[in-house]
Amino acid sequence: MYQRTDLALECVQDHEKYDGISLKQRGDAFRITEIDIDSDAHGAAIGRGKGKYLTLEQLNLHHTGAALRRQVTELAGELRTLLPDGAVLVVGLGNADITPDALGPETVNQVLATRHLRQELQENDPDTAFLRGLRPVSVLANGVLGQTGIETAELISSLRNTVQPAGVIAVDALACSDLHRLGTTIQISDAGISPGSGVHNKRAELSRRTLGIPVIAIGVPTVVDLHTMVRQTVGADLHDTPNMMVTPRNIDQLLHHAAKLIAMSLNLALQPHFSYEDAEAV
Repeated sequence: MYQRTDLALECVQDHEKYDGISLKQRGDAFRITEIDIDSDAHGAAIGRGKGKYLTLEQLNLHHTGAALRRQVTELAGELRTLLPDGAVLVVGLGNADITPDALGPETVNQVLATRHLRQELQENDPDTAFLRGLRPVSVLANGVLGQTGIETAELISSLRNTVQPAGVIAVDALACSDLHRLGTTIQISDAGISPGSGVHNKRAELSRRTLGIPVIAIGVPTVVDLHTMVRQTVGADLHDTPNMMVTPRNIDQLLHHAAKLIAMSLNLALQPHFSYEDAEAV
C-alpha cells in the first residue's frame, strides 16, 4: 500500500516478519519504541538503512512544569546515549520562512553555542571555570538549497576541517502517514538523514558514510500528504487528484512547542554539568 513517511515505526507493521529488525518498547514521559536494524540489506525491506531508530510518542508536546521536566529529562537521556565524546555541530535543516519546514532553524536558535568560549575566556579565571568546562557546541542554520545554492552536506564537509566536530546532530521537520502523529511524535536516529525525502525533495544524505563522523537525526512530523489523509479518514483513494502536503492549522504552535522541547533536551544532553534549570534558562 502507498505510504509516504519518514518514520521508521510506520514502516514496521509486523516487525517479526522482517529478518534483522528488532523492536523494543519502554518509556515513562513518552511511549518509546526502539527499532534496531542490523544491516542495510535487512533495512531495505522497509526502506531504511542500518541503525537505531527511536520513536517517542505523546498525546501532545505542549507541557509545562513537572510534565515538561519529565519529557525533557527523558528525551535528553535518550540523546545522551547516542552522542559521541567531543565537539558537536548542531544543524537546523529546513526553510525558516515556511512554518511546517522551520523546526530545524527554530530549534537551533535555542541551542547554546559554546565552541568560542574557550578561546575568549581567561584560562586561570576561577569565575569562568564552569563556562570553560562546557562541551564545544557549534550551531548552523544555513537555509535550503533554493535559497543558498549550497547543499547542507557540502557545507558541513567544508566546515569539518575548521570546526572539527566529533559528530553532527541534524534537526528537521518530517512527514508521517498517521494524522495523530503530527506534532506529537519525535524520531531520533543514528542512521543519519536525507533532508526532504518525506516530501519527495530528497537532498544529499547526511550520515557517517557521507561525512565520516556520526550523524544523529532528530525530527517531528509536521506534514502528511493529501492521499494518505483521505485514505485514513474515509478509506478512499484519490487516483485522479493531484497530491499535496497538508499541515495542521495550528502548526505554528505545534512547531514552537516541539522546538522548545528538543532544544532544552539537546542543551541538557550536550552539557552534562547542566541542571534542568540551566537548560530551561538558555
